Parts: sequence; C-alpha cells; structure tokens
Amino acid sequence: MWRHIKTATILYLVLTVLTGVLYPLVVTAIAQIAMPAQANGSLIERGGRPVGSTLIGQAFTGPGYFWSRPSATGPMPYNAAASSGSNLGPTNPALEAAVRERIAALRAADPGNLSPVPVDLVTSSGSGLDPHISPAAAEFQADRVALARGMDPARVRALVGEYTDGRTFGLLGEPRVRVLELNLALDAAAGAP
Repeated sequence: MWRHIKTATILYLVLTVLTGVLYPLVVTAIAQIAMPAQANGSLIERGGRPVGSTLIGQAFTGPGYFWSRPSATGPMPYNAAASSGSNLGPTNPALEAAVRERIAALRAADPGNLSPVPVDLVTSSGSGLDPHISPAAAEFQADRVALARGMDPARVRALVGEYTDGRTFGLLGEPRVRVLELNLALDAAAGAP
C-alpha cells in the first residue's frame, strides 16, 4: 500500500510542476514573444499611465464624447471580471425598459437629433464589454460631440473615419469604430485649429 501512496504522491508532484508551473511559464513566454501587446492587456497609455484597453469598453457619458455600447456587466459597467450578456430575450419587459431608458438618455443629450437610434447604442453585446460601436452609431453622435466641443462637424467625422476599422480580412464581422481611441484623439485635438 505504501508503494502506491509513494507512486501517487510522486505523480501528483510531477504533474503539479508540469501543469501548474512549467506549462503556464512556457505559454506566457510564447505570448510575450509572439504578441506582447495582447499578452499585456492591449493597454493604451497616455503620459506613461494606462487609460484603457483596446479590448474592453469604457463608460463615456459626457456630451463631448462618443458613447460606448451599453454594458451588461455588474456590479459596475465594463467589469471584465463579470463578462457576460444580459441574457434578456427580445420579449423580456426588463430589456424593453432598458432600451427605452437608453433611447431617452440619447434623445435628452441631443434633442435635435431625430434620426433613428442605432441598435448598438441601446443594447449590450454578448460579452457586455464591447469596445466598439458601429459607424452608424458614431454618425448618430457626431453632431452632438462636435457641438459640445465647439469643433467643425466635418473634422469630427474625419476623426471617426480614422478610427474606423473595416471587416476583418475584408469579410469577417462588420466595420467598427474604436471608441476609446477616438475619444482620446478628440481630447488631443481639443486645442487644435
């Protein structure tokens, strides 16, 4: 019996070292060499400090910013530790109430905008962390942002174009606007003519 216990203990220790120490170290080293930015969270830094990630949305509520897609995470929005969708079906009264509330907030922020509200501005993504909005959602907000910042709307739309990515490999997904980077560019252009 002691022979079996000794064998099991040795096997346990060997597998713990292999799968709990060596494997994670090797995978981490490969990731740091092959794709260091992604391995470190795809962070965006300004002034030597991180201001966000290209992978996780952020809450923007000021009129001079493009608003992100709503988050369904709790207990706070864009909580990467609680990534999940709301799981509310299209006939769920809670989803309908949330959408109505979001539409009202968008209309209150820009009362003159009578355009249809793009769906991605009032519904969360499957992860609840989406860092992008559609070009239609950016267009819906462009005049509000330009007015709040005192910028030429054409300049704001040009910045939107700069921070819009096409379909991946030209065929996968939909075009998308990188909200955090766009808002940082707007902040940088605030004093520019």
